[in-house]
Amino acid sequence: MKVSKLAGKSIRNGAKPLSAGGKSPAAGLRQRKRQETRERLARAAMTLFRERGFEATTIEDIAAAADVSRRSFFHYFASKEDVVAAWQESAAAALVAEVVARPRDESMLTAAENAIVAAVRRLDPAEAAAMSRLKRDNPALQARDQLKYEKLERALAEGLSQRARNKSDRLKARLVAMIATGAMRVGGESWIGEGAREKPEVFVKRTFDAIREILK
Repeated sequence: MKVSKLAGKSIRNGAKPLSAGGKSPAAGLRQRKRQETRERLARAAMTLFRERGFEATTIEDIAAAADVSRRSFFHYFASKEDVVAAWQESAAAALVAEVVARPRDESMLTAAENAIVAAVRRLDPAEAAAMSRLKRDNPALQARDQLKYEKLERALAEGLSQRARNKSDRLKARLVAMIATGAMRVGGESWIGEGAREKPEVFVKRTFDAIREILK
């Protein structure tokens, strides 16, 4: 009885109920603003890295370009390296989503290939090339890159395993994930080495054609 009275009083006083998920509209707005600020910082950082180089860009530069304080930068990223890692993780998440969405009648290798093609088509080739050069020229970023590929391989294996019907298919999922991740790594290095002249998706197709030749 007391609870009903309190609830009625709350409604009469104009209190807004929480959503089904337990979050108030204000909490949702704060979350969106945080995400927008994080994305603004990431975009500012990537632009400055491309223009000035990774080492020459300071955290103060990034914060100023994003119109936030240096202190605010650390609410979102622990370091400049973390900004690059966030860009990579976003690309990896998109790739895994593409794998899961591929038609069920595609082989695992074809699904991985088509997912990578779809993912790279959404990338800005100039930005992707700049990122590859940043990683190539910076030892700290190279170490992060190794970890990225390990995480990507596990995530791809998990995505491909959703297509599995039995234990042998799950083994195939792991092997295809390993092959696809290696193709991305070697293909990306070759793409940069050749001057990034081809469209990334064309180079992906060429890389997977080479894999199929080896597997014959």
